[in-house]
Amino acid sequence: MFERFSKAARYAIVAAQEEARELRSPQIDVEHLLLGVLSSRDDGIRKILTDNGITAEEVRDRLIVGEADEPLGADDAAALKSIGIDLDAVRDSVQSTFGEDVFEEPTPVEKGRSRFRLGGTMNFGHIPFSKDAKKALELSLREAISRGDNGIRTGHVLLGILRAANPTTRELLGGTEGMDRVRTATHEILDRAA
Repeated sequence: MFERFSKAARYAIVAAQEEARELRSPQIDVEHLLLGVLSSRDDGIRKILTDNGITAEEVRDRLIVGEADEPLGADDAAALKSIGIDLDAVRDSVQSTFGEDVFEEPTPVEKGRSRFRLGGTMNFGHIPFSKDAKKALELSLREAISRGDNGIRTGHVLLGILRAANPTTRELLGGTEGMDRVRTATHEILDRAA
């Protein structure tokens, strides 16, 4: 299927993998595909998104903020206590072994766009697509076929994302109203390119 993708669309997919890696995600989700489209070389599609208040920086920031700041909170501590594990005792033991500052967040290290944060696992090899991301890519192909287009461009990928939007992506795109605006503008730009 990837042979049907234009160069810019392929770039967006590779960028999505890099975004997932930088955000330390174990898989490429629909929101990473959105970040890939925002990083693509397709100026027209990027402009549609930025005109609707959707930027790569904002999406990244919202995805990072959406993650829990505390690895284990009060509910987790209560659940552990119910099976005989005292979280405070575990923390005290770790601090006595490794030092008082062991649980402090590291200072973010800027290297290009990348950010370091504690948590998650780093995957340096292949990062798999989530079920929803695979569906979005499949829908990209269906969008291109239904429009009678010869290949899959970045706009088709965006249309696939809009059709397969999960709750996070739906929110990032401005809900139903924002998604409708982006969909209409994307169809218009694809019509002009055809």
